[in-house]
Amino acid sequence: MRRYVFGQPIETEAVVNKPQVCTDSMTELSVYTDERFPLNFATTLDAEDIVYGLGENVRGINKRGWLYTSHNSDDPNHDEGKHSLYASHNFILISGQRHLGVFFDTPGEVIFDVGYNHYDKLVVSLPEADVEVYVMEGDSDLAVIREFRQIIGKSYRAPKWAFGYGQCRWSYMTSDEVRDVVRNHRENGIPLDMLYLDIDYMDAYKDFTINPATFGDFDALVSEMKEQNIHLVPIIDAGVKKEDGYDFYEEGKKNGYFCKDENGEDFVVGVWPGDCCLPDMLNDEAREWFGNGYKFLLDKGIDGFWNDMNEPALFYSRKHLQEVFDAVGDFARGNLDINRFFQFKDLMSGISNNEEDYASFYHNYKGQKVRHDKVHNLFGYYMTRSASEAFKRLVPDREVLMFSRSSYIGMHRYAGIWQGDNKSWWSHLLMNLKMMPSLNMCGFLYTGADLGGFGDQTTEDLMIRWLSLGIFTPLMRNHSALGTRFQEVYRFDAVEQMKGIIQLRYRLIPYLYQAYEKAINEDTMMFYPLGMVYPEDTTARRIEDQLLVGDDIMIAPIYEQNAAARHVYLPEDMRMLRFRGAELVEECPLSQGHHYIDMPLGEVCIFVRNGHQLQLADIVESVADLDWDNLTFV
Repeated sequence: MRRYVFGQPIETEAVVNKPQVCTDSMTELSVYTDERFPLNFATTLDAEDIVYGLGENVRGINKRGWLYTSHNSDDPNHDEGKHSLYASHNFILISGQRHLGVFFDTPGEVIFDVGYNHYDKLVVSLPEADVEVYVMEGDSDLAVIREFRQIIGKSYRAPKWAFGYGQCRWSYMTSDEVRDVVRNHRENGIPLDMLYLDIDYMDAYKDFTINPATFGDFDALVSEMKEQNIHLVPIIDAGVKKEDGYDFYEEGKKNGYFCKDENGEDFVVGVWPGDCCLPDMLNDEAREWFGNGYKFLLDKGIDGFWNDMNEPALFYSRKHLQEVFDAVGDFARGNLDINRFFQFKDLMSGISNNEEDYASFYHNYKGQKVRHDKVHNLFGYYMTRSASEAFKRLVPDREVLMFSRSSYIGMHRYAGIWQGDNKSWWSHLLMNLKMMPSLNMCGFLYTGADLGGFGDQTTEDLMIRWLSLGIFTPLMRNHSALGTRFQEVYRFDAVEQMKGIIQLRYRLIPYLYQAYEKAINEDTMMFYPLGMVYPEDTTARRIEDQLLVGDDIMIAPIYEQNAAARHVYLPEDMRMLRFRGAELVEECPLSQGHHYIDMPLGEVCIFVRNGHQLQLADIVESVADLDWDNLTFV
């Protein structure tokens, strides 16, 4: 492990075990300046090299052939043309004749050209020449990952109940609707541990409030749910409503805890409630203050949260919005030819998440005034850190579930993440699969995607196939957006098939939680690309739609509509376990090599490695009912 310092990097606190600064010249990467960027790092890639890493991002497990940008973005359209999502995870691993890992620790923008302009070249470019670079080599990919994980610290450990099944929608609008959803799960025998509350449980979308008209019996609701082993998990957003008389806003304003504009005034942006102020999450005092806000819900018995809109997502800034209003009048009075039409269209589309807005407000970070765009990628990390640190102060004996949308390496010590506002697309089911090992490398172990897809309209077969993957991911949550079809599993004709798959998840929890804890304790992964475990197998190295889960099993889910079978490659002899719902209906030894395997809807195939075993629990309706001491071993 070698650490190099360039310029005057801003401390991110991503790394907790820093090696001494290396004063020798960097030999693994060439370092240069060009006309576009003040600092570039480059290396040549061999034809067979795989480039792993970059955590949450689009495309494959092997990142070669595309241009990626670390710039946390509120963008629900996760298509192949995107360059960044909600997170910045600046770790890459070159796997081939060498095993070379590099972490670029800087909170600003980073551009990764992974064989995009030249397929045999990796170029990492920084618009600001301030960065700490960590270079690590080992005799295997996993050795490099372990070395990296040891310097960034142990991953967050979620409560066991957080491995249960969760149901969410934007939004369940009343206490009675929450009760109805839980009742339908219990009456249909569908296991459930978590019911998520999106923004409409709040009073006018204000953080740390309850809507008195629709959730006036919130305390009683929490108690009722606990009696049924249901954990309510409310959302918390980054913006604090600018409203006179709102206690939390008044407190933040009085103490100067909000981000400021260039004149030292509170910077006003639009989020769900309208005009809001952004807590200065990078200011130690403000971060502690915001974390203490969770006490309002903790005191009501809440023990799980999800942080959202913390890139931060901006619908508008009040200043820029006024500029747009002024410009609209000019367009209204003239002819809209093609050029003026597209100018007008760009004006409208540029209101949200405007880059000029991100360069218009400031933080008080470690006693220095820092412009937001210089530390943009830290905001979500520090918001979630504020919550985690508060839990340790306020409820030190309570296990609290926490996950976030936006993140940076380092946040993995405080929480998990979900993979953002995906769509009900088959391609996003595959992206969910491919993102798991990339996130694990960067320390994010408690993670998963919105099952069935958040946006767009899901289908029954997509829901079944996505559940068949989701039963293996630590975070297993069914979530859908306002305006889409309700996708609670009891609403489908195939409810019995879906119920059986969710029951199988509960049978798998002892195995999954053991694999999760091992990944934490040993600084390794829970989801492995086949090539990392079978590095000499050239076929295994090319496969991206099969993963090892823990040390013992392999999965190969179906991710194409109307497919009833698929090709599966076994790098070694394995035993195939076929489950129809939660019931094991077939055990079949298979030899190393290529197989074409039937996988009808409602059936899940698990492949147990030679010399390994899978432990299974009995079917239960919640994690609290699991008997961890009496398991069936296959």
